[in-house]
Amino acid sequence: MFKKNPTSVRLTLRALGYLLSYPDAQLRSVMPQLIDALQAEQALTAERMEELKAVCQHLAALDPLEAEARYVDNFDRGRQTSLHLFEHVHGDSRDRGPALIDLMQTYEKAGLQFEADELPDHLPVVLEFASTQPPEVAKEFLGEMAHILNALFSALVARNSPYASVIAAVLEVSGQRVQSVALTPEPPMDEVWAEPEAFGGCSTQGQSKPDQPQPVHFVRTPRAERAPEGVSV
Repeated sequence: MFKKNPTSVRLTLRALGYLLSYPDAQLRSVMPQLIDALQAEQALTAERMEELKAVCQHLAALDPLEAEARYVDNFDRGRQTSLHLFEHVHGDSRDRGPALIDLMQTYEKAGLQFEADELPDHLPVVLEFASTQPPEVAKEFLGEMAHILNALFSALVARNSPYASVIAAVLEVSGQRVQSVALTPEPPMDEVWAEPEAFGGCSTQGQSKPDQPQPVHFVRTPRAERAPEGVSV
């Protein structure tokens, strides 16, 4: 039976975070245990639990390489579906660095030392941290990210990804409304990953008057003036 105010969401948040991890052989082998963990605290509605069971069964039934390829296609190809939450807000701008530092400090103030291989804003990391907090603190913490989670949910729905149900479950256990939102248009992948040109390449963009004829001046050096005519210097 679904509990509107569960006394603990620790197992639920950890299981959801693990379900959003890379679907290697270890993860796919513990799908039944994940379902048990999600059911134990009764923090999710029966309808959401059925969706998550379907996701687990879907991942377990896929060919391993296909499951891993679909994961990469879902989460590593585009900003709209990135599991790095601050990428949705700051992109690759320099503002992301201070935001990551603030999040690290939040972990430290809770008495935790961050040692994961991922960045601190990776959603499975965020969920693991939230699972260490009392339910109301965890809900408030995740609630501050609800707008990002709803954008991520909407992008996954647009791609017809079963992972949308996992994000919906995160919103639900956080006491947040699950809703589709308008997506910010995303530039093509080639444009996102293109290296910036140093000095605008070899074009005239770096000149004082771009696309205009530029005067060239030859100045005789003192040594050239002293060299005898016809003698190479």
